[in-house]
Amino acid sequence: MDYFLELFFGGLTRGSIYALIALGYTMVYGIIELINFAHGEIYMIGAFTALIVISVFTFMGMNSVAILIIAALIAVVYSSVYGFTVEKIAYKPLRNAPRLSALISAIGMSLFLQNYVLLAQTSDFLPFPNLIPNFEFMEPYAHTIGSSDLVILITTAVVMVLLTILIKFTRIGKAMRATSQDRVMASLVGVDINTVISMTFIIGSATAAIGGVLIASHVGMINFYIGFIAGIKAFVAAVLGGIGSVPGAVLGSFVLGWTESFATGYVSSDYEDVFAFIFLVLILIFRPAGILGRSERHKV
Repeated sequence: MDYFLELFFGGLTRGSIYALIALGYTMVYGIIELINFAHGEIYMIGAFTALIVISVFTFMGMNSVAILIIAALIAVVYSSVYGFTVEKIAYKPLRNAPRLSALISAIGMSLFLQNYVLLAQTSDFLPFPNLIPNFEFMEPYAHTIGSSDLVILITTAVVMVLLTILIKFTRIGKAMRATSQDRVMASLVGVDINTVISMTFIIGSATAAIGGVLIASHVGMINFYIGFIAGIKAFVAAVLGGIGSVPGAVLGSFVLGWTESFATGYVSSDYEDVFAFIFLVLILIFRPAGILGRSERHKV
């Protein structure tokens, strides 16, 4: 039973990280129907930004959980600026171009950001200090969940609640929903489409940066390539739940996280990354719209 609970909480933690990244994929797709393949690199840049900030504070003799919070806030701002800039440079000029052009631009931006960080930092794995204090858990959870797992779960829950409030009850959230329904009609009733798209990239980048800082602190190592695998898995989670649907992205992330955790625990950890791609193939074959997605029919 302890092993089952360990795998359950492990899957929940994985799913939480995937959800923080998948939100960016699904929000951007819901607004402009673009797969932003550079989104995983924004997650990676958030982790590197936090590492640089923590290193500076550590050099100054400060080392506490408050430093991690400050580093996370700076990473959120810095990554949001990157997300905003990527949209303006790589996607806005191609907004009315064929989708293939925007897709190629996304892949190019992903490779550019990877190599940019590679040149600025190094190809080696860098240690990321764990500043999260250790909590004492009661049985039967003492050996099944750790402090960083709990912080990841609580942080993800808070982000989800704030994002739900923003989308349902704020002016920009209503504008985002209107734009996702019909971009032309939304612009005709006064919605500033450019602002909505920019805010979508900023919000998605902010959640990805939080995920990057949390997983870096949890694993304790980062390098320039962490955004690729995490981004692909978050994309699979978004497709699994129904890309374009925020609840679908969260549901798909948890389903993928639990599947990976139980499969690696009861089958083999050698095939950990394979399960995400098996899921992607099965979903594309049997339910391309995803769990909560809706199929759309187009007349020719």
